[in-house]
Amino acid sequence: MTPHSGVPAPEELDLPELDAVAMSYAHRSGDDARRSARERLVRSAMPFAGRLARRYRGRGEPMDDLEQVARLGLLKAVDRFDPARGAFTGFAAATIIGELRRHFRDRTWGVHVPRRMQELSIEVNRASTELTAKLRRSPTVPELAARLRVDEEEILAALETAAAYTPLSLNMPARAESEAELGDLLGGADVGLEAVDDRLTVASLMCRLPERERRILALRFYGNKTQTEIAAELGISQMHVSRLLSRALTWLREAMLSDAPKQWQAGAAPGDHHEITVARADQPGGVRLQVTGEIDRDTADPLRAAVLEAVRRVAGGPPPREVSVSLAGVPIIDAAGVSALLRGFEAARTAGVRLRITDARLYVRRTLRVAGLAPIMA
Repeated sequence: MTPHSGVPAPEELDLPELDAVAMSYAHRSGDDARRSARERLVRSAMPFAGRLARRYRGRGEPMDDLEQVARLGLLKAVDRFDPARGAFTGFAAATIIGELRRHFRDRTWGVHVPRRMQELSIEVNRASTELTAKLRRSPTVPELAARLRVDEEEILAALETAAAYTPLSLNMPARAESEAELGDLLGGADVGLEAVDDRLTVASLMCRLPERERRILALRFYGNKTQTEIAAELGISQMHVSRLLSRALTWLREAMLSDAPKQWQAGAAPGDHHEITVARADQPGGVRLQVTGEIDRDTADPLRAAVLEAVRRVAGGPPPREVSVSLAGVPIIDAAGVSALLRGFEAARTAGVRLRITDARLYVRRTLRVAGLAPIMA
């Protein structure tokens, strides 16, 4: 039973007197007599429990809470007291101190850490205080490890654990005279991580697209250009860009949802027909080919055939000295178109005919230069 408000505080007894009260309680029989003796023992031992609680003041816990914990420990000691095991005061002191330590271990830490690290953190703090007074400086980690006879790694872990006792509030100012709080400095979830797999999948699928479609997708989604701007750069209509873009996106969408993506169809989709024209002009000692349109896998064969025919002869006569291929009307060329020109270059070299490529646009010129056709470009 604990004293109520308005009841005078009991007079503090010395330890032998308190042990005598405890022995009287232990040997009482009968419910009423034992209940009265228990109440007297509890009231008599309250100052003793309070004195033990005051040992732990100044550690961040309110004194009222510490006294309450000590009194609960006293009640446990009274109920468990066995005269055959020794004096009451020794048993009660161990029980009350155990409850106080358990309170600090389980209730006062801001972050839950293992019991061993909690105890080691307290030991490190105590040893640090003693060594600081002795050495007149802060002790080093090796000195603390030698004092406590533990590894240096455990000392470091205990020092880090001490920060978990009273962690900083996220609402604290991040800097002096600043409105920003510590919580504002914490990073949030990176939603971009969820898209990593999709990005990798799209990258691998785009490698399966023809160069023309890849370039259109790059200009639209990486260059942030409009369909009109893309059409102007490639030299085609905006409607054509729209059809090509829609076809490529449809294929990418279906390929991403399929375990076995379909191969890109080489033929043009309905409404996506495009072709090139190769105008031939026979000149004295040579042939000039004027090419207009996009050169890709669908349109490279007519170009190849025209170049090979021009290299062989002029109107049934001997091979020409020079064949000039004008690409002024070609906005884009892919690997199939480059292959057609390389095939014509090999045929011209075999026949002893000079092959020249003229009037190529910037993007086409760059592609041909990478393919090794720079020596025949004018």
